[in-house]
Amino acid sequence: MDYIWSNGHSVYYSFDFLKLSIENEKEILAKGGKEYGAQVSKIITILHILFYFFCLIEALLTKGSLDFIGILGLVFMVFSIGMLYMVTQILGKIWTVKLMVANNHQYIDHWIFRIIKHPNYFLNIAPELIGIALLCHARYTSSLILPFYVIAIYLRIRQENYLIKNVILLNGIYKK
Repeated sequence: MDYIWSNGHSVYYSFDFLKLSIENEKEILAKGGKEYGAQVSKIITILHILFYFFCLIEALLTKGSLDFIGILGLVFMVFSIGMLYMVTQILGKIWTVKLMVANNHQYIDHWIFRIIKHPNYFLNIAPELIGIALLCHARYTSSLILPFYVIAIYLRIRQENYLIKNVILLNGIYKK
C-alpha cells in the first residue's frame, strides 16, 4: 500500500503545477497569446490520467509492495518533480501544460534547452511515467498505454518545433 501514499503525493504535486499552469494560461490569453495543438493537449491529458489510474489499479490487483523496483520508481518520480520545478523556474510565466505562445514570445536560451531541446518531456514526463510504472509494477498498463503516449508526445514535439522555428524565434532570443 506504500504506492498509494506515493501516488497521493505525486498527484498533490501535480495539482500544484497544474494550478500554476492554469494561472499562466489565463495570463497568456489575457495578454493576446494563443493556444496551439489543443487536440494533442487533450489526448495527452487523457493518456496521463488513464496511465495513473490503471497503474494504481494494477498495483492494487497485484498487491504490489515497495521493493527495490518500487523504490527505483520513487527515485524516478522525485527526479521528475525536480526537473519540472527547474523547467517552470526557467520558463516562468510562459510555462504551461498546454502548448501556448505568449504575445511577443521570445525563445529562452538556457543551457538545458541547448543540451536537451525538450526537457519537460525527456526529464519530467518520461521519468514520471517510468517512475509510476515501476512503483506500481504496472507492466500491462505500460505495455498498453505508453506506446500511445509516445506517439502523442512525438506529435506535441513536432508542433513545438514548428512554433519555435516559425513564430517564437522570429520574436527574438532571451538569454537566461
